[in-house]
Amino acid sequence: MHFHFHHLVGMRDGLRLLYRTRHIFILFSGLLNFMLAAYVIARPRGWRRILQWFGSTLVIIASVLLVTAFVYDTTRGDLLAPFSHWGVILIALGTLSHLISGASARSTGD
Repeated sequence: MHFHFHHLVGMRDGLRLLYRTRHIFILFSGLLNFMLAAYVIARPRGWRRILQWFGSTLVIIASVLLVTAFVYDTTRGDLLAPFSHWGVILIALGTLSHLISGASARSTGD
C-alpha cells in the first residue's frame, strides 16, 4: 500500500475504509492464529478434540478468506464485501468451537 497506493492519500473514503479494515482483519486473524498456537493444548480424545480441530480449520480458512478479501473486496467498486463477511463469520465460529471444547473440559475435570 505504501508504494502502490501512496498511503491511500486522495482515495475515496469508502475505498480507503475497506483497505484499512481488511488490513486490520488480516492482523486480527494472524494474532488469533498465534494465540491458538501458543495457548491451545490438544484434547486427548473424543468430541472435544474433533471440535478443537474443526475450530482450528475454520480459523485457517477464515484467514485465507480475509487475505482474499483484501485483494478482491477492495477492487469490486462497491462496498459489498462477501469474502470479509464469510471470513469474520468463520473466525467467530472457530473461536467459539475452541471455547466450547475447552470450557466443557474444565467443567468435567478432563
